[in-house]
Amino acid sequence: MKTEENVQRSTLDPQHRTRNSVRETFGKFVVPSYARFDLVLERGEGSYVWDIDGGRYLDLAGGIAVCSLGHAHPEITKALTEQSRKLIHVSNLYYNELQGRLAKRIVDLIAPGRVFFCNSGAEANEGLFKLARKFGHDDGRFEIITTLDSFHGRTLAGIAATGQEKVKKGFEPLVAGFKHVRFNDLAAMRAAITRSTIAILIEPIQGESGITIATAEYLLGLRKLCDERNLLLLFDEVQAGHFRTGKFQSWQRILENRHVDFLPDGVAMAKSLGGGFPIGAFWVREKYAKLLSPGTHASTFGGTPLACAVALTILDVIERENLAENARRIGDSLMAELQALAKNYPKVLRAVRGFGLIIGLEFEPKLLAFAGEERSPATQVVNRLHKAGVLTVPAANSVVRLLPALNLSQRQAEEGLRAIEEVVEELNG
Repeated sequence: MKTEENVQRSTLDPQHRTRNSVRETFGKFVVPSYARFDLVLERGEGSYVWDIDGGRYLDLAGGIAVCSLGHAHPEITKALTEQSRKLIHVSNLYYNELQGRLAKRIVDLIAPGRVFFCNSGAEANEGLFKLARKFGHDDGRFEIITTLDSFHGRTLAGIAATGQEKVKKGFEPLVAGFKHVRFNDLAAMRAAITRSTIAILIEPIQGESGITIATAEYLLGLRKLCDERNLLLLFDEVQAGHFRTGKFQSWQRILENRHVDFLPDGVAMAKSLGGGFPIGAFWVREKYAKLLSPGTHASTFGGTPLACAVALTILDVIERENLAENARRIGDSLMAELQALAKNYPKVLRAVRGFGLIIGLEFEPKLLAFAGEERSPATQVVNRLHKAGVLTVPAANSVVRLLPALNLSQRQAEEGLRAIEEVVEELNG
């Protein structure tokens, strides 16, 4: 008979750990807010992870664009260990050297400005919302325009900003002051501006909705529009930033051949910034940096010595090993091979798009192989890739995302490519 005592013994005793016992513990004690894949991951090294049964997987998911140096990177371990022996947390009532150094590194990679530190991408976006509200307060302007299919986090303001109805359901009334227009549609953005509008917020590369990339003309047009209307131009680079495209931020990659003097007014970042250790941040142009004066915004755990030590180490490794170029080189190679695959199997793969190591594979959703299952085509493909020993991430209804570590090797990329080819051939069956 399965008693509560037996359940607890089986899930806590290392000798009794099984996939089912772990799932049983989750079912009993964890809020069921995630639709999890049936994998219990136990350890990782570089771009590989192992499950509780000993199965090995090539990780092309990267913790959803988080694990910038892969798993168990020795320099991250060293930074965590050494800094934890000195100082973990003191609060932002005091100065700490590492936070200032990290802010300077970020400013040097973007432009003159200031950085606020927090713990996640959602918090970074919340900071941008408050920055915009503060900027428009005296004029009675508060409205922020975002785009359809965007994603800006799971806080109440974050879901109000997000242009996807599915994330809003059950949380009404929504936070006021957000509206959505079509992505890459400058005319729609211009038409949506009212006397209440204070800012425009976009992802230069929309991740959650399937790797949709802003055009250079769109970004340049938004900058001109914001200058004309005295609006803030804000970018959410949480998923696509931190060298994933081959540049520090994705807008820099999109505009790299335009040779224009371009800057947004604020940028949210997180995910790869900490390589798995929680840290978020937003950069703001110097002329707006003093809007958030003492007492207007805060974060207890923002910019701790431990988090900043890790983030600085990651930047050092990326620079020393030229991982921005690696992301570009490996990504370009993957893109070329995947686009050739789409050309060979047009009834299976509708499109392949991305920059560097943020790539989306759009599958034909009406394939016979997808029929008869409640799960989305994207989820079905991800499950098939699990069986082939590869982790990826679903997006939208029929897009699979590749978001691997920036130090992914050519051999590992080819291993992943072979698994994807096998799944595509099966679907073409």
